[in-house]
This record gives sequence, structure tokens and C-alpha cells, in this order.
Amino acid sequence: MTTGPVEYLVVAFPGNEFNGEIAPALSALIDSRTIRILDLIFIGKDEDGSVAAFEIDEVDSGLGFSDLEGEVGGLISPTDIEHAASSLEPNMSAALLIWEDLWAAPLADAVRGSGGIIVEGARIPHELISPALADLPPAG
Repeated sequence: MTTGPVEYLVVAFPGNEFNGEIAPALSALIDSRTIRILDLIFIGKDEDGSVAAFEIDEVDSGLGFSDLEGEVGGLISPTDIEHAASSLEPNMSAALLIWEDLWAAPLADAVRGSGGIIVEGARIPHELISPALADLPPAG
């Protein structure tokens, strides 16, 4: 079975201001077969620092996450939740998402097929790369 790279992302929402605009963007990526969601957990830290985690089916359906296709679940452990929660301030929430990059599966197969080993990879935060990209011509 071809497997693309698997990534995770923790997105924090100060003041628990979470409005669900992410769900339609994720849905579009799923529909275009760009990604496959493997697991998605919502984490909240209340004013006294207590942490609660919620599965996708426990979140308000009005936010659109219950309509996402293909969520497998079971990959995010209590240790992962604890790690993500450790970066949250009181009265803050986060989404912890694990997905497979379906678009990169052919490249991943080619790397493995050629005997290559991915040694390291990382995302460059938008705030760091944006000034450098501002000087480049637009993609097109």
C-alpha cells in the first residue's frame, strides 16, 4: 500500500475563540485527495489549568467537523494530548490533527524505492518565511 508522509499540527486558539472556519478548508483538501485525516482531537484548558480532550464526534456539529470524511482515529495518545496541552495557556483551546499527505505518496514511494531515507523534515512557520517570499515573483 502506498503511504504518503504523515504530519501533525497543533493549532491554538487564545480565549477559546474557535469558530470552525478550518472545517471547510480541511473538507476541500480531503475532497481533492490532497490529504487524508488520520486523527483529530480538540483540547481545552480552563481557567484553573484543567485539561479536557474531545473527539471529533463530541464537538459541536455546527462547526462542520462532524462532516469530515475519512477520519480514522486512535493515533493520538494521552501523551500526545498532554504534550499539546502543555503549550496552552489557561482559557485556551487547540486542535491536534494528524494527516497523510496523499499528494506526496508517489514521491515517498520513489524515495523508498531508490533506497533513500528521509533524515529530517520540518515546516517553516509562516511568520518566518513570509518576508523572504515577499521578494519572489508570484507562483504561476
